[in-house]
Amino acid sequence: MAPPRILVVDDNAENRALAKATLEDEGYRVDLASGGDEALTAFEAEAPDCVLLDVRMPGTDGFMVCAKIRALPTGAHTPIVFLTALRDVDTFDQALRAGGDDFLTKPVRPTELVLRIQAALKVSRLSDELRENFELIRRQRDDLMRLQLQKERLSAFVVHDLKNPVNAMDLHAQLLLTDPALSDRSRSSALHIREEARSLVRLLLNLLDISKSEEGRLAARAERVELGPLIAAVFEAFEVKARAGQLSLTHRLDATALTGDRDLLRRVIENLLDNAIRHAPPASQVQLTATPLPGQVVLAVSDAGPGIAPELRSTIFERFVQLDPGNKGTSRGGRGLGLAFCKLAVEALKGTLTVEDANPGARFVITLPQSLE
Repeated sequence: MAPPRILVVDDNAENRALAKATLEDEGYRVDLASGGDEALTAFEAEAPDCVLLDVRMPGTDGFMVCAKIRALPTGAHTPIVFLTALRDVDTFDQALRAGGDDFLTKPVRPTELVLRIQAALKVSRLSDELRENFELIRRQRDDLMRLQLQKERLSAFVVHDLKNPVNAMDLHAQLLLTDPALSDRSRSSALHIREEARSLVRLLLNLLDISKSEEGRLAARAERVELGPLIAAVFEAFEVKARAGQLSLTHRLDATALTGDRDLLRRVIENLLDNAIRHAPPASQVQLTATPLPGQVVLAVSDAGPGIAPELRSTIFERFVQLDPGNKGTSRGGRGLGLAFCKLAVEALKGTLTVEDANPGARFVITLPQSLE
């Protein structure tokens, strides 16, 4: 029996080559088309068992190609899997209306691509009764997918719409601080407003970047980062918060520079420092160190707080995880987004983020390559 034939339609040569190599490694026969008209010609000539179809192409787009395939005598039941870089509910709904069977967002992981093609081929071989049951399950899956995409759209709107008023709060607090007649009590309040506004901005940016990471769009720039000025600026921003908690911030920088993304690295350090300050006991110390290793730089943020039990260290970086304060020695509360962002950002920087025992407290360790280039 001949292996199934897959028609891959994409105007990007690299995407076609990747899909071809991935599917041929699994034993499939693969035909390629670089555009809509070429795809329709190849479909009628080769009668593929499944079509992998890009949405955005010049000329005849994927939706129109799908509709035309469905109108052909041999195209009514051929599985069609859409590929798109647009992860939004409108594109998803349009793909379903055009007659698509499945929906994959770019960049596509090879394993996921193979599994989706396998599933589409299996469904095409089902009996009429089983296919009817599957259609019910697929409608439920599509409803869940639509809800997920709507949630992501709402998150993006919330982040965008809240950044402006939060930045305005910070700006007005800065204007208050320029008034020489401001009382000490009012000055302290304005400083606290600035600190809380910065916390809100970090939270909003964390939400945005976590969403970007899910879509494969969180990328790091390669630029020289001087650690001394960067750490000094972060410590200055947290001075009020540390003083309110009766904490001292210290650092030891044996490594002075690396090549990475300054903004991402700063926000990782800010989130880890904020986490440490929130859990450090009064009159204790929060320390940041930078240590050079061959081809690497190791940054560590340590506090003397309750620490994290070894069996819980693998979950602390998951979104919305807040460890149970009732478990002695494991209370690390918070919004559950800062550490999740840190993990994703460090991975974008080609590094690793781990947590270990600081005796007492917790030490978060970032291991980064000396250069992203």
